[in-house]
Amino acid sequence: MNRILKEVLEHAESWPLEDQEELAEYAREIEARRTGVYTMSDDERAAVGKGLAEADRAEFVSDEQIAEADKRHDG
Repeated sequence: MNRILKEVLEHAESWPLEDQEELAEYAREIEARRTGVYTMSDDERAAVGKGLAEADRAEFVSDEQIAEADKRHDG
């Protein structure tokens, strides 16, 4: 590991958890770009699980809600 990276990681140990998680996310994105494999964070994994569970229960957004959102975003 090069000196600059070692220094950043040493400083990062004293950062707030939110900032450490942001740094980890950047690292995951770089690793995914280099290897073609993306590793989800725990939060992402939980969100996907929640979405799949909602789909299993057939909890979908109605066509009316989609149309209303389209109206708001079309300007």
